[in-house]
Amino acid sequence: MSGILTGFAVIGLLITVGYLCARYGVTGPGQVTQKALNKISFLIAIPALVFTVIAETPLRFLWGPVVAIQAIVAAAAAVLYLVGTRVIRAGQHSKADLIVGATASGYINSNNMGFPIAVFVLGNPQAVVPVLLLNLLIIAPIMLMLLDVVTSGKVSWKLILLQPVRNPLILASIIGAVVSATGWRVPQYLWEPLRTLGNAAIPMMLMAFGMSLVGAKPMQAGKAPRRAIVLAALIKSLIMPTLAFVLARFIFNLPPHGVFSSVIIAALPTAQNIYNYAARYGKGELLARDIILLTTAISPVTLIWAAAMLN
Repeated sequence: MSGILTGFAVIGLLITVGYLCARYGVTGPGQVTQKALNKISFLIAIPALVFTVIAETPLRFLWGPVVAIQAIVAAAAAVLYLVGTRVIRAGQHSKADLIVGATASGYINSNNMGFPIAVFVLGNPQAVVPVLLLNLLIIAPIMLMLLDVVTSGKVSWKLILLQPVRNPLILASIIGAVVSATGWRVPQYLWEPLRTLGNAAIPMMLMAFGMSLVGAKPMQAGKAPRRAIVLAALIKSLIMPTLAFVLARFIFNLPPHGVFSSVIIAALPTAQNIYNYAARYGKGELLARDIILLTTAISPVTLIWAAAMLN
């Protein structure tokens, strides 16, 4: 338990440092620095981390019951959101808003929060890689396809098919998988720089996230669809981990660590990618942003509680 608390303390401290840097202008204009950190993380550091992790992982470990559980609970979360918005009468929503909200209810932050949690809490960065691939190769293309249909009446297959391929994380994953499958040993003069860049990814991700919190005003009256936001946050933060526990423990009969990993991964907050996808279509942006912020605020409590109960 002390290791888990230490992990959360490290994560919290790095987020706080990023927030304070932006709040007091230590690194210049906060948004400029945040965007720079995000770009360096997304284009360089995280792909380096993903490559080194997958290259050292036997391919058979990338697919298994844990990722199957996450796929099931993500689908269940989307259905619960669509039903729940009708039950609680969460206001008038366009089809695009429903798509954004339903996806946000089950889209796990396997990147910015997933890797730090996997490192500090699960002790294994490989744990979130299958979920990262699930998000980018299956869930995101489905969301983009549906948004295409409801906003333009047609499907841009080029956008959908190229979106995963153009993503540096996917390219790094493919190259890492090839190295793992062939058993090729990357020369040290290449491997060590990549490992160093990968080690920088987590601090940069967390500090950039802390910077993004400066000036955020979630749940604004009259603008944000509060009922829908709270519904999605409850599904993501409470129902998904609970369902993951039931599936892991009683359906898949996983050992204790497998149950623990399944619950912790399911309890991660909504990924920031959802806001990027919503902004691309100009639909459900406030909804996506506030679900991300609220689930991120709730997740430490959920994660610590889950860790205390299961570890």
